[in-house]
Amino acid sequence: MYLELASARIYVGTGGKDFDASLPTLVFLHGSGMDHRAWQLQTRWFAFHGFSVLAPDFPAHSLSAGQALTSIEATADWLWQLLDQLQVEKLSLVGHSQGALVALEAAARHVERVRSISLLATGAAIPVNAQLLQLATSHQATAVAAMLSWGFGEAYQLGRSQIPGLAPLAIAGQIMQHNPLATDLAACQAYVKGEQAAQQITAPTQLIFGQYDRMTPLKAGRRLAECLPQVQSQSELAAGHMLPIEAPEACLKQLREFISLHAQD
Repeated sequence: MYLELASARIYVGTGGKDFDASLPTLVFLHGSGMDHRAWQLQTRWFAFHGFSVLAPDFPAHSLSAGQALTSIEATADWLWQLLDQLQVEKLSLVGHSQGALVALEAAARHVERVRSISLLATGAAIPVNAQLLQLATSHQATAVAAMLSWGFGEAYQLGRSQIPGLAPLAIAGQIMQHNPLATDLAACQAYVKGEQAAQQITAPTQLIFGQYDRMTPLKAGRRLAECLPQVQSQSELAAGHMLPIEAPEACLKQLREFISLHAQD
């Protein structure tokens, strides 16, 4: 669906169902350079199993207009503006990579409105390789190719796909080529409040990591786990960094088991 927010036309994926604020609401936040399609399998399952789903394209990403947001803090503010406009009082947050940093910051700002928080392939901070950041600024196509190489596990480099007929590397590459990747990566690089935000979160928390993640290594995720007061689920999948599209079914299984326990007040 489309809506107007801060004088910009914003696209929000709803999993194929009309949004209904009376149902338990899940908000899916994408990673750097990506959009709502990163969550295609997960959002559709939840939308058809008793939840309302919101998977926004951040401003200037894919189907959303506006100016790209330059910090994690600004994106968290924007997210709450979106939720207030849609009259969402309580929700569960799901974030991947940069989206997980946004989820951390957003949850810390309104702890009373968050039922649960699920964080995938992230840490309290996501330091960005200086060369990658430079490439994203000067030669985005090369930066995208590097991220696809580092972001997916070895099997996907050889053409594997868990969804017949789809080529995850090609899809991710096509999306990232046209989005403000350099701005996103710079926002990740600059964010230093992750541990502070994590310590404020009171909602039940789920962590999902990739065993072969070369962009946010496991040690960063395990360090984040030590900062969160209410970790109730922690798993490590045999995959790389791009968990929602690299291991969609495994991610969905973990998410539905955890989120279903915390769907109501």
